[in-house]
Amino acid sequence: MKISIDEVRYVAALARLELDPGEQERLTGQLDAILTYMEQLGEVDTTAVEPTAHVVALENVLREDEPRPCLPREEALANAPDPARDHFGVPRIIE
Repeated sequence: MKISIDEVRYVAALARLELDPGEQERLTGQLDAILTYMEQLGEVDTTAVEPTAHVVALENVLREDEPRPCLPREEALANAPDPARDHFGVPRIIE
């Protein structure tokens, strides 16, 4: 696939990049090489390959969600700098 310099300018404008003419020429060649390689990958026979999201098999390692007793309020507020009416007291920031 041959990419044109106008397409490089268009992509650069979408990415909000300012490219000088030398950079535009260089990127045109680089993007053309990348797209040519991608065309080669498209020709590979993958009919026997199962689609995957990851290269290695992953499994969920989270624990079971079981209810447990929560921390008692007195213990939670024991080290609070300003416990106020069984809550954490915080400085007021809105007038």
